[in-house]
Amino acid sequence: MDADLFFVVGFFVAILAFPALVGAFSEGRSPRSAAILVMIGGGLIALAASRHPGGYGIEDLPDAMRNVWNRYVR
Repeated sequence: MDADLFFVVGFFVAILAFPALVGAFSEGRSPRSAAILVMIGGGLIALAASRHPGGYGIEDLPDAMRNVWNRYVR
């Protein structure tokens, strides 16, 4: 698999954790699903950073998204 794909998917999975986290706290539940999403997203981002020479930064996200879009969607 491609490191850019891991980075982009991990970023979006981690972003999806925040509505789950807010919903769990507002309803008084424990945020289990949000914690699982954060761990999955963080793991994918860490995997991508370990496979990409030089690692990733937040400034690399637009280029990675463009690469994933051009490679897998088009």
